[in-house]
Amino acid sequence: MTNLSQSSANFPWAIAELPALRQALLDLFCEVAYREGDFLLSSGQKSTYYINGKQVTLHPQGGLAVGRILLPYISPETVAVAGLTLGADPIVTAASVVAAYEGRSLAALIVRKEVKGHGTQAYIEGLTLPEGSPVVVLEDVVTTGQSAMKAVDRLREAGYQVEEVITLVDRQQGGAEFYEKVGVKFQAVFTIQDLQKRWQELHA
Repeated sequence: MTNLSQSSANFPWAIAELPALRQALLDLFCEVAYREGDFLLSSGQKSTYYINGKQVTLHPQGGLAVGRILLPYISPETVAVAGLTLGADPIVTAASVVAAYEGRSLAALIVRKEVKGHGTQAYIEGLTLPEGSPVVVLEDVVTTGQSAMKAVDRLREAGYQVEEVITLVDRQQGGAEFYEKVGVKFQAVFTIQDLQKRWQELHA
């Protein structure tokens, strides 16, 4: 079995070329996020595997890799990245910070699941942008697509233009079909097949 912890520590996450970085990120998912067993998902579905995306997005090198890998997926006219708390919080932050290093300006917006009960009572935390601003929703793992769609709906209600969801992992359990049906563009960095194939290789 490959010693991924050692290879993760030694890998040049900040300067590696994107193809090598993508492979390193996939390996990190297999190391810290992917587990097999009997699980109940937030969607209510039962599954023989589970992906805890926060183990990657909150990882010191993983967060950097997530931002670097996602940035090319985000169109130049996009002015903000957003997502539903809690899973998307580190992802939108990583993309925003990496964008700044690349000379791009991407605001980070966090969409609450419930309206804040004090202060401004806002659903959306972050800069207030002009009406019609193009925003892309980011997610760690998509199953049915309903979770990220909540963020899309809240952002649209706030007056933003939201036409796309980008996820790190697509479990391929209806999310892509759902977004096609509602007219939202959908992209995924990895599919569940990518993770499972690599996991098997590393645990052979």
